[in-house]
Amino acid sequence: MGIGELDREAHVPEGRPRGTAGSPRTLAEALRARGDDGLAALLRARPDLLGPVPNDLTQLATRAGTRASVVRALERLDRFSLQVAQALAVAPDPAPYPVLLGLFTGGRPGSAVEEALPRAVALLREQALVWGGDDRLRLVRTARELLSPSPQHPSPTGLGPTVAEATAGMSPGRLQEIVAAAGLPSTHDPVSAVAALTSLFTDRERMAALLDTAPPEALAVLDRLVWGPPYGEVTAKPAPPVGWLRDRGLLLPVSPRTMVLPREVALHLRGGRAHRAPEPRAPELSVAREYRPAVADGAAAGQAYAALATVEELLKSWEHGGPPVLRAGGLSVRDLKRTAAALDVPEPVAAFWLELAYGAGLLASDGEADERYAPTPAYDDWLDLPPAERWVRLAAAWLAATRTPGLAGGQDAKGRTLSVLGPDLDRAAAPEVRRRVLGLLAALPPGAAPDPETLLARLRWERPTRGGSAADRAPAAPGAPAAAPPETAAGAWASDSRPAPASSPAPSSPADLRERLARWALQDAELLGITGRGALSTAARALLNLPLDAPAEPSAEGGGVEPEVAEERAAELLEPLLPKAVDHVLLQADLTAVAPGPLLRPLADALAVLADVESKGGATVYRFTPGSVRRALDTGQAASDLHAFLAAHSRTPVPQPLAYLIDDVARRHGHLRIGAASAYVRCDDDALLGEILADRRSAPLRLRRLAPTVLAAQTDPSSLLDGLRAMGYAPAAESAEGDVLVARAAAHRTPVRTPPAPVPDGPPPPDATLLAAAVRAIRAGDRAATAVRKEPAPAAATPGGLPRTSPAETLATVQAAAMTGSAVWIGYVNAEGAASQRVIAPVRVEGGFVTGYDHTADEVRTYPLHRITGVAELADDEV
Repeated sequence: MGIGELDREAHVPEGRPRGTAGSPRTLAEALRARGDDGLAALLRARPDLLGPVPNDLTQLATRAGTRASVVRALERLDRFSLQVAQALAVAPDPAPYPVLLGLFTGGRPGSAVEEALPRAVALLREQALVWGGDDRLRLVRTARELLSPSPQHPSPTGLGPTVAEATAGMSPGRLQEIVAAAGLPSTHDPVSAVAALTSLFTDRERMAALLDTAPPEALAVLDRLVWGPPYGEVTAKPAPPVGWLRDRGLLLPVSPRTMVLPREVALHLRGGRAHRAPEPRAPELSVAREYRPAVADGAAAGQAYAALATVEELLKSWEHGGPPVLRAGGLSVRDLKRTAAALDVPEPVAAFWLELAYGAGLLASDGEADERYAPTPAYDDWLDLPPAERWVRLAAAWLAATRTPGLAGGQDAKGRTLSVLGPDLDRAAAPEVRRRVLGLLAALPPGAAPDPETLLARLRWERPTRGGSAADRAPAAPGAPAAAPPETAAGAWASDSRPAPASSPAPSSPADLRERLARWALQDAELLGITGRGALSTAARALLNLPLDAPAEPSAEGGGVEPEVAEERAAELLEPLLPKAVDHVLLQADLTAVAPGPLLRPLADALAVLADVESKGGATVYRFTPGSVRRALDTGQAASDLHAFLAAHSRTPVPQPLAYLIDDVARRHGHLRIGAASAYVRCDDDALLGEILADRRSAPLRLRRLAPTVLAAQTDPSSLLDGLRAMGYAPAAESAEGDVLVARAAAHRTPVRTPPAPVPDGPPPPDATLLAAAVRAIRAGDRAATAVRKEPAPAAATPGGLPRTSPAETLATVQAAAMTGSAVWIGYVNAEGAASQRVIAPVRVEGGFVTGYDHTADEVRTYPLHRITGVAELADDEV
């Protein structure tokens, strides 16, 4: 069905408003007809229009039509609203509502589109992408230019140019040949010839009769082009079916080797539809598994506790010297592998924990000449918090962070590898995607885990055009063929009559950044304990300020209480589910200790020095070794201190093998003394020194006897300590005075650091106060700009449009306006020399100043009279 027929046959649905004779002529007029709530809705949906606040509605309309603003608005449309905008881009301008409806239904009533189309049109109107009444719907010019089909940018509808566009520049003689071949009477000019062809192609009966005479091969060619792309290549001598179509204008040339299917022909073949598959409804979320809410909350709490333990373990391992910072910033691949091995997690998971600690402000570079990563002072404050509050800090930092660890290991636009903790990992869309994913999870019943594919399909429907740049996308596989250009996607027609073989399918494009962000959000939420078994936890619902015991609205956004109140509520809900800290261990005869739960911090820190962690989980297992006992003795503790510590914190008696181990290591600890000569070893037992000299393993230390109880070494004291300990001895370092040095390494901290600020995805959403103030300012400026003024005399105005009156006339006019309470139009030049026009209502005139209400600024101001260039009365006192 053609567009003309749709206009004649489609009907306006019952209850729809019909256009009136007073339809707005411009977008500014349409905005002027809105109420304050309508303007606030526009500014809320498109906050970029507020920077800075427009002076009046004309400036607002101009800014709403700029390319950057329109692109941003189109990116935030759902799939069906975008399909409506795409249909308007290929419809006549302006398009009546019935024509738009026909482009979706093909004239068949009862479709789901009829229910969804009014909502989509209202949304486009609200965002100032469409204006005009239902009888004259207009897409803003910039959006039409972006969405209209062209050879370089094919329309998503698959439609090509109109007959008038495709024949522009065609010779009149060739047009007459096409008109004659199509069975139409000849015309006298190209314009009437194009009109005749357009009328033919939009007439259902005549078009059907013409196609009935087409060869079957020609119809096959049309079938290949009808849903796009509408372009195809031809050879110098096209096949007869292609020639038949070309002669009758069913295919029109756009270049010597390229033909296009006109839009009117394609619409007839499609039955009048612009889209093959309109999607008026969002895909439904399906539930993969459903658990009792208590089960999901328990699983999430267990993972939250594991997250706290992992972050603490990570930062504790970097307390005494973390890995160096790369020259270009970030962590090296080798150090990432080491960190992953130490945490016993895959490298992508280690990258997530590193970026989480960095984003929460617990980890940073120290800024030294030999720059290294280390915990920040905020880490110590974080450790002092209760476990539930520590988790809330991590979860809140994750929700707001734009850092995207999943990109690490990829390449940027310049081919450089992206490193963990390095630059270029910020993606502004990440926080919005995370919150949207969690919002969709909250729309399910508590305890329900969604099918990830249906969730991703829902996100794709909500933001179909939002993708990453080339730098954001995953690199293509080596050797992958390039996709065919749009104009060749339909294949080339051979010179004989055989149809060309179908072109090979293009390789799958790289995953959309938004989809990858959604997948990472699901994975990260499970790691962090925001979800348990895939279901959103109750504590996370409280953190997001959503209903706790019922599904939220699909479009629900957190709101209602302050973020601090929501965080406190989330911590209160999580606290009872976390395991309680215990103050004891269970010593066993195999030189191990079992912690039946998380240990109190002082006990955990002391036990971490005395023993090595052998396994983690619900119950942590520590193992005592000669090395771990020596490590505790190196901190200045005696064997009696260790015995007392274990006896005080064990629910079982201290096993005899452990007591023997401590005594044996203590007996030998400090027997050898290491000092600085270059380095030396002294010992009261000269036989022991002789044993060391005779041991072949001591050869790298290059020892020699200086005295019966002293050996000298040609190495530094620390290397000598390590070498003798590797040989099985337990030496102790001593100071220049001969005292034993206590090896108590100080925890390294960076200077005070602020967490990395998220990269904003455009301007922040305005709050209610800012919206109300902006609407008042725009209204005031618009009233001032549109106020009707008396025409000044020719000599009373400057070339720039400012009124020009003498000082005496200015004083007399403003005094009269102050007495009568009327408003006047003034020209004003400020101290910087900037000239402006203003509408003011003078209240007081004295001392060389006039004070009055400035309708342009929407506030009371005072102006020096000598800076007023002139004054003019308003034609009607409308302000």
